[in-house]
Amino acid sequence: MIETDILIIGAGPTGLFTVFEAGLLRMKCHIIDALPQMGGQLSELYPKKPIFDIPGFPSVLAGDLIDNLHEQIKQFEPGFTLNERADSLNRLQDGSFEVITNKGTVHKAKAVIIAGGLGSFEPKKPPLKNISSFEDNGVNYFVKRPEDYRGKKIVIAGGGDSALDWTIHLAEIASSVSLVHRRNEFRGALDSVEKVKKLKQNGKINLITPAEVIELHGKEKLSAISVERDGAIEIIDTDYLIPLFGLVPKLGPIGDWGLDIEKNAIKVDNSTDFSTNIPGIYAVGDINTYPYKMKLILCGFHEAAIVCQSIYQRLNPNKKFILKYTTVSGVDGFDGSRKEAEKQVVTAI
Repeated sequence: MIETDILIIGAGPTGLFTVFEAGLLRMKCHIIDALPQMGGQLSELYPKKPIFDIPGFPSVLAGDLIDNLHEQIKQFEPGFTLNERADSLNRLQDGSFEVITNKGTVHKAKAVIIAGGLGSFEPKKPPLKNISSFEDNGVNYFVKRPEDYRGKKIVIAGGGDSALDWTIHLAEIASSVSLVHRRNEFRGALDSVEKVKKLKQNGKINLITPAEVIELHGKEKLSAISVERDGAIEIIDTDYLIPLFGLVPKLGPIGDWGLDIEKNAIKVDNSTDFSTNIPGIYAVGDINTYPYKMKLILCGFHEAAIVCQSIYQRLNPNKKFILKYTTVSGVDGFDGSRKEAEKQVVTAI
């Protein structure tokens, strides 16, 4: 059995930053994640994509953000159970929780924080009869390593931000890029749409609209696709087809834990501490919902800080907590005591 103060379900950016906030309060954390590596969607879906709304970083690659968060929490020595899904939850007589994974690993914690992002997710697959036989043999639903496509012929299908972004990025890497969309209009950011149109004008990509991929060709590996446009069918040689039609989020077993669920998200009380309807269980990041909820990484960071302070007070009801700043106390000075806080302030003055 793995025992800890706080069990965090989800090793995405919010889950990792929660470890830091808990560590400042000297609470031990352990993280469970169904993926084989930390980082959640940032590592699994777009590690090489830049993020522009992290405070203090005009631009940071998703993978680099995860590396930095991991470096930030190393000092608190969190535990990890990766490549295992949190399946069942039981409340024990002493008020703590027992969480068992799909592989039978047992975890015991005084509090549980669910930071599962969108939960488990699956790509929306185009309705092509033989697509499963080409998955990982020319059909990829995610771009994990852009360098894999260097010098290759690529067809991207979709009209949202991901399709536009990867068209722009891979145009500089692949030998040819074709973007197929069933409409002439795109759903992505206007700036990205303009960049794609400019790439077409400069002859760097092939823009095929309105059109749809209707058939895949190849023996052991994808070699070509059929595209229908205005009633005519065109066969395009390609090494890869990347269908980017979005993801279908699923809560998975967490949805059966007795939590209040609304539109595939966990309802929390944002007027206090982002607690769920089960005392001792909290939800932070994209997996929770409340009025005016914004699914931004920076919002998840804020929620994590509030939750950790609430848990500290819950686990230490007779110990008065004084909020301190790392600029005054550093990282080692956080123990939640008034005496230490006053000492730090006097030293700073």
